[in-house]
Parts: sequence; structure tokens; C-alpha cells
Amino acid sequence: MTPVLTAPAAAKVRLDAALGRVSSYRLVLTVLAVLVLYSLVLNVLGWLRFGIPAMLASLVVCLAVSYGANRGVAAIFRVRPHSESALVTGLLLYFLFWPSLAPLDLAVTALACVLAAASKYVLAFRARHVFNPAAFGAFAVGLTGWGAATWWAGTPAMLWAVAPGALLVLYRVQRLAMASVFATVALTLTAAVFATAGILPVGAIVQAIAQGPLVFFAGFMLSEPLTMPGRRRYQYAYSAVIAAAYALPFSLGPVSGSPETALLLGNLLAFAFGLSQGLDLRFVERRRLTPTSHEFVFVPTRAARFLPGQYAELSLPHAGGAWAGRRRTFSFTSAPSSDVVAFGVSTAPPVSPAKQVLLDLEPCRRVWAAAVGGDFVLPRDLDVPVLLVAGGIGLTPFASMLRALKTSGEAGDVVVLVSVSTAEELAFAGVLKASRARVVVRTSDGGAVPDFAEDAGAAPFTPQRLRELVPDIGERTAYVSGPPSFVGGVGPALRAAGARRVRRDAFSGY
Repeated sequence: MTPVLTAPAAAKVRLDAALGRVSSYRLVLTVLAVLVLYSLVLNVLGWLRFGIPAMLASLVVCLAVSYGANRGVAAIFRVRPHSESALVTGLLLYFLFWPSLAPLDLAVTALACVLAAASKYVLAFRARHVFNPAAFGAFAVGLTGWGAATWWAGTPAMLWAVAPGALLVLYRVQRLAMASVFATVALTLTAAVFATAGILPVGAIVQAIAQGPLVFFAGFMLSEPLTMPGRRRYQYAYSAVIAAAYALPFSLGPVSGSPETALLLGNLLAFAFGLSQGLDLRFVERRRLTPTSHEFVFVPTRAARFLPGQYAELSLPHAGGAWAGRRRTFSFTSAPSSDVVAFGVSTAPPVSPAKQVLLDLEPCRRVWAAAVGGDFVLPRDLDVPVLLVAGGIGLTPFASMLRALKTSGEAGDVVVLVSVSTAEELAFAGVLKASRARVVVRTSDGGAVPDFAEDAGAAPFTPQRLRELVPDIGERTAYVSGPPSFVGGVGPALRAAGARRVRRDAFSGY
């Protein structure tokens, strides 16, 4: 049981839970498909004048060539293709190149699709793209002189659907702040450039938003996860650099300023400074944590670089047909210094197709961790007292933190509050017992808790109850992890109880 949610908080919890059941790739694919239908309707209404035959021809070329080229190149490199990613790339290129029935125009669009697909495998390092595929395809075609991206999705009529779609995607992938940094820097610089030509800043900003690809670019291109840094502070710098290249006109030989050039520049810098990385993992074993959760253990082919509390986006084999998609994010439970990499997963029924793939993994099966990131990490200063509050499987990032503290010999001032349905649902009991943290366990059924923990009773974590359990809560940085309903209720309760700072990590169903 968690504190009663206000109406806005309850609505947010429902939205988070609904979006959490769909992978970010599938959401982007769905939103782009809706935008395609919207563009066809606009053409019928006369707001766009490409012609339905031209739009359908371009759409078929983009989807067919992207899908086919992706499978062909993957076969050459003997890796499993990610079909959803190919379809997303095809739809993005549909909105970048002018729809046409002219054979040369369609050939240029097809070439962009082939180059985009090839870049995913040729220009890749440790399971990660170096460049955004759609941007690379558009850029490379531009260098040939045969055609160029027009970014026609950035028209005023399209904005009415592009804006809410972009916001939904950015909210789902938690990149709203990053996109805001990009938009702020880009619009400020755009206004400054136009001001030198005597155009008022307000007019320049309106034009950049309504008659340019800024919103589409931020929502569907900038947010691509495999080419950006994993930590928020680096993401802000990354988006600011891209914004500057996006807004400021420049020309270096055959390369001139364009949205795709700006994005590729940011991709290159992120790769060059080692801010983006992936992992090749070999499955070892599955450990039962509780009756409804397991820990999956892998051996990495190289030392894994992550911080305790971060997550990895796993590319799961044979899960492409599920609505949840092939790629899902899971929190590390192992310490960074460990020779193995482990993830904790709720396996309560009904088991989703993605989780069933994990349960069916055979020893030595390879799994790719395509991205590592997240800012749900301990303070740099380990002398800062912390409070870790977990609901059920929300203990997973805390297991990594506690293991890392024990391995490093750092004591820290740590209090762990755990809320579970029954005592047997307490995961990582061994890790909690071995830690130097004060452990307080609340069971919904009021059952007895393990002897190493304090009994919090069955009362919910209200602000008053939190102050009773942790009298010095005002001196602590609080972390809350668990299902959206738990995080949505306990997060505000921690603030009301006086916690210095509250960090949240919601686990949606998948």
C-alpha cells in the first residue's frame, strides 16, 4: 500500500504504466505511422500538394528498401537484424526526402535508405551505431550532389501532429529536458543570426518552430538512444553542441550546415570522447530471488563500464514479434568491479514475451547491451547520508549500489526502506544482510521480517510515517525505486517528509 495519489499524480502513473508496456522503438514506430496517415489526410485536404501517388511511392520505397537492406547487410555481417529499427529509419527518411514519382528522385531516396542501413553495421563499434542512421543516409546522399534532404515534416500543417507526437516520445524516453536545452540554444542562436539581418527575434523564433524541422528533429532524431551519451550532464552538452551546429550557418568544402550534419557532428563527438558504449554479454545462469523475480547473470567480453544504479538496454533474441519489442531496459544488480554482469527482473505472471525470452535463455547465449546509461546513481561524495526506498523489485538498482559500497570498503551512511507484499518477496536478502546499511522492511500482510531487518509494520509510507522511521530524513538524499504507482506516491511523500533531495526510478511492466 502506498499513499493516496492526487488526481494529476494518478494520471501520470497511469500514463507511465501504459507507455512502459511499449518499447521506445515501438512507440516511435507507431507515432511515425500516425504521422504518415496524417500527412496523407493533409494532402487530400489540400494542405500538402505532393499528390497521393507520389507520397505512397516514396513510402513504399523507404519501407521496402530500408527493411530489405537492413536484412541484407545483417546477413553479410552474420548478425540478427532489428526489423523495428529498420522500419523506424525508413519512416524517418520518408519525412526527410521530398515525395516524388520521378525515377531519379526515388532512386536517391532508395540510396539514402541503403546507406542508412549499412551504417548500422559498417559504422558501428561494440554493438552501437557511431552515427544516427537516418541522418547519415541523408548526409551521404547530399555529398553525391544527386539530391538532398528537404525535411518536409517541418511544415506548418504537419506541426499540429508532429508536436504532440514528439512530446509523447520525449516523455517516454525521458529526454524532455535534453530537448529543451537543444531548443533553447538553437532558437537563441537562430534569433541572433536573424537579428543581424534586421529581422525581429520573435519572428525568427516563430519561423524556426512553425516552418522548420526543429520540433521533428528534437523529437525523433535527437532522441535516438544508441548514439547519445548515457549521463544527463553529458546529454545537455551534447544537445547544446548539436543546437549550435543546427542554428549557425557554416560551410567546409562539400559539407555545409544542415540538421543532419549537426546531428552527425554531435554523434561523432559523443563517440570520440567515449560517451556512448555497448556490451557483448554471454549468458551464464538464472538465479531465483523470490517466487516472482529472478537475477540473470552474464559474462561480458570486456570490462563493463557503468555506475551502480544505472541500466542497460538489452537487445533480446527472438523477441521481435512481441508488442514490447526486442530492446528493453533493465537495471544492473552487480557491482561494476564484478567479473559478471547481472540484472534483476520481476517474473510475476503473466510473463511478457520479452521476459519469457530471458527465462528461456540457454547458457552461453549471447545478448547485446546496446546502451548503458541513467542518472539514478549515488552522490559523488559518499559521506552524504542517503535513504534508499524500494517497492518490490525496485530493489534492483540498490543491490548494485550496496554491492559496490561493500566491495569498495566504503561504509557510507545508508538507510534502506523496503515495501513488499510478504517477507518471502524480499529480494536480495543476502545483499541487504551483508551490507552495513540500516534495513527497515514493511510487509503488506504484516508478517514477520528477517532478523537482520527492522519491522516497519504494515502502515503505508506517508510523510509522518517516513519521519518516524527515519528521524534524520531531512539530512538525507532520498532515492525511490519501484512500480510507477509506488514511486508516484512515495516520491511526493519523501519531499513532504523533508528529504534534502529525491531521485526517482520507476519500473514499468514489460
